[in-house]
Amino acid sequence: MRNKLPHEPGERCDRARAPIDGTLQFKCKVSLRGAQDQTAPILTGRVPRIARLMALAIHCDDLVRRGVVRDQAQLARLGHVSRARISQILGLVCLAPDIQQEVLFLPRTERGRDPIRERHLRPLTAVLDWPTQRRMWAKLKRHDAS
Repeated sequence: MRNKLPHEPGERCDRARAPIDGTLQFKCKVSLRGAQDQTAPILTGRVPRIARLMALAIHCDDLVRRGVVRDQAQLARLGHVSRARISQILGLVCLAPDIQQEVLFLPRTERGRDPIRERHLRPLTAVLDWPTQRRMWAKLKRHDAS
């Protein structure tokens, strides 16, 4: 059964733009017992460049979708990069969601080059079939591990 629309078809729906009235209340219990015994782990290494680029791609895609920037060309001008480079970066959002998540949470690089670089992922972004991307990603990870 279809959900009833909050407005008639063809009418403009301003419901999303209407201010939200009311408050949100929730209870939260915080315990500081044992806090002195716990120390925050010291993070070593650096976040892989591809993880930072993935986050940038998601953010830039969101800016275009929300209309904050007009198009990729405007993004390129604002970022002082070429339109081709913006296309390469935004191509990362074509990856399957689970691959995007893995890329965002790749382990930190302790020393040397990042094991997975953007150029390794470009062939995956050219394939729009997610199961095929996943097979290619698994092969890339296996190759990286050896």
